[in-house]
Amino acid sequence: MSAVPVQPTRSELQGEAGALAVYDWPAPEVAALGTVVLVHGLGEHAGRYQEVATHLRSWGFIVRAYDQQGHGQSAGARGDMLRPGSLQADLGHVIDATRQRPPSADLPLVLLGHSMGGLVVARALAEQLRHVDAAVLSSPALGASPNIVQKVLLATLPKLLPHLCVDNGLDANFVARDAAEVQAYKADPLVHRRISTGLAAWILSQGTRTVEEAARWSVPTLLLYAGDDHLVQAGASAAFARSAPAEVVQAHCFEAMYHEIFHDPEREQVYSLLKPWLLARFSV
Repeated sequence: MSAVPVQPTRSELQGEAGALAVYDWPAPEVAALGTVVLVHGLGEHAGRYQEVATHLRSWGFIVRAYDQQGHGQSAGARGDMLRPGSLQADLGHVIDATRQRPPSADLPLVLLGHSMGGLVVARALAEQLRHVDAAVLSSPALGASPNIVQKVLLATLPKLLPHLCVDNGLDANFVARDAAEVQAYKADPLVHRRISTGLAAWILSQGTRTVEEAARWSVPTLLLYAGDDHLVQAGASAAFARSAPAEVVQAHCFEAMYHEIFHDPEREQVYSLLKPWLLARFSV
């Protein structure tokens, strides 16, 4: 029997660019094994992770998510970041607030980041911003493929006009293989197509940096990524997995899937890997 979805409650906490919208799902009906903080990707918002949260709750985890600055119902210009490092700083604020909130204060903490959110999680961990017990990276933005025009613009504009926002250039038809999911994405009023030159440059540089530093990775991590990804480079995730310590990072590529593996028609394959990985670490 599948778990029954329940809606989260919304609150706010102070972030780098203003108020962050935070969402908390009711605690599981069994003794909680840990807390999972969800970090969404570029142009989207935490509300798109209802199904993920439902699964995590059914496995015994407390679930919290938030809209990153410039996204969803959080403050900030759409698709922009206040400054380099502010996305990680916001995640730090959420972690601190979560650890002060019973019963999460006494439980293991797991970060689950998708796409740009995966990169934010990766940088926060690489920079040892806060201690966490484990991480899950879903199709993380560790590599992108800007065209020639974009490369020329990114060579100059981030320094001159870091907050200039343009269309992100992503083809929504490649978000997922499920036509209904694509349509829902396009129709979602909280989804936007904006990105600032500063944020674009940060994603490109920090994705490369994360792969280069993979050999020093020390946080237990499950890396799950799409093999037929048209929005970020699957090869960058593969390169990270090759360089990271095998005893720390477990990786799996879903060869046929598009970018959003949690919205794929065959997403039960993703959950069938995620559940035992989490339970093996945090079940009593």
